[in-house]
Amino acid sequence: MNPTQLPLEGMPRRLYSCTPSRLNAWLDCRRRYRFTYLDRPQPAKGPAWAHNSVGASVHNALAGWWREPYERRTPLTASILLTNGWITEGFKDAEQSGRWLARARDLVSGYVATLDPSDDPVGVERTVATRTKVIAVSGRIDRLDRRGDELVVVDYKTGRRPLTQDDARSSLALAVYAVAASAVMRAPCRTVELHHLPTGEVVEWRHTDESLERHLRRAEDVATEAAAADERYREVVAPAPGRSSRERPPAGPAPVPAEIDELFPPSPGPLCSWCDFRRHCAEGQAAGPERLPWDGLAE
Repeated sequence: MNPTQLPLEGMPRRLYSCTPSRLNAWLDCRRRYRFTYLDRPQPAKGPAWAHNSVGASVHNALAGWWREPYERRTPLTASILLTNGWITEGFKDAEQSGRWLARARDLVSGYVATLDPSDDPVGVERTVATRTKVIAVSGRIDRLDRRGDELVVVDYKTGRRPLTQDDARSSLALAVYAVAASAVMRAPCRTVELHHLPTGEVVEWRHTDESLERHLRRAEDVATEAAAADERYREVVAPAPGRSSRERPPAGPAPVPAEIDELFPPSPGPLCSWCDFRRHCAEGQAAGPERLPWDGLAE
């Protein structure tokens, strides 16, 4: 079709391409959504968080452990992988980083000691995707197991907060992963699990076809709202004359028209203390105290 032609009336709208993280960002705070996915150049983020460094280091070590030959899948190997890939960003100092490295080594070595090294997963850090008439959604699963004739989505958690069955049941991301895994692997996938490494607890939820469908419809509803806002943003906001869209402004996010600010309002609350874009949001700063990069650690 000629690019200058207008779409024909009644033609289907373009699918909204997204990840569960993007959908959840829209639900959590529309201003943060705008900063993350729309503003270009993206406003500068705050410093790295130490608890995110711990989580990423652990996830990487566990993924690497499954990629090792069977005979090397031992707790010692997990510890070595964690040490070699340790991320030091966000810690107060080298002493704190070292203490958490030791804790994380215990976490991964203790966890893999509970696993059967011969029970190869279907996928590790596996990207899956599916689409409906509204969305094209994709995401990466920490681990995808096969249990009998069915698949199981496994998600690792390293945070200090204990988990409940409701965390697994209500997770939009886990439900979408289950639907997408089933579509990609052509096998039923209804069970999702949260593996909380600090406590060793496994929280499981088994979806029905109906509950998975409800999550998918919810994802479509969120995507429809976000897509309309995205489209209006593109209509109203354009790079300043003479400046490339990739060029970073002197400081902070570029100013936007009042209409756009109203379309992407902040959602002030306790999570504002942990927002990467807190420095650019007066409402977020007023909602809670500023946190140090290592405050998320369970000291």
